[in-house]
Amino acid sequence: MKLPKGDVLLHAGDISYQGDPREIHDFLDWFGKLHFKHKIFIAGNHDFFFEKQKEIIIRGLIPAGVHYLKDEGITIDGIKIWGSPFTPLFYRWAFNKKRGNPLAQHWNNIPADTDILLTHGPVYGVLDVVINEQHAGDKDLLERVLAVKPKVHVCGHIHESYGLTKRYGIKFVNACVLNESYELVHQPIVFDL
Repeated sequence: MKLPKGDVLLHAGDISYQGDPREIHDFLDWFGKLHFKHKIFIAGNHDFFFEKQKEIIIRGLIPAGVHYLKDEGITIDGIKIWGSPFTPLFYRWAFNKKRGNPLAQHWNNIPADTDILLTHGPVYGVLDVVINEQHAGDKDLLERVLAVKPKVHVCGHIHESYGLTKRYGIKFVNACVLNESYELVHQPIVFDL
């Protein structure tokens, strides 16, 4: 897949199948060499390596010019980006938390002046429908997003709901490039801020 040109590349998680260190190293090597001024990623529910490994080891693997966000933010050219890998509990995947207070605690940390929000999972009711036509997004995340009002919210977790839409005055992007069979079928989504 050829990536379109841009200034900032965002990756919304699931950089590996189940967190195998070789997959992580391959991704970081590839991501670090891409020709974007800024490269930012979060982990996802498949990325056990990032959940289990010590933070100091993870930070030592990140190439120059690449930013890994785990419930934290970065400001680039005055644009405030905040990222989190957490998603609602589903089986025993990485970065899963029970809905309600355990997960809402992460969302409460999203700064009120966030311009771009990067989470692995979607908000409830927006680009979050799974194969059985149920909504998989998080209601507490929706509540926080509506309070913060970022210009853009990017996620990737739900394979069946790839796309871009605007609601509540916010641009929502589900940038999952794989379909539910884990086939690479979707193109990266480009947007201007």
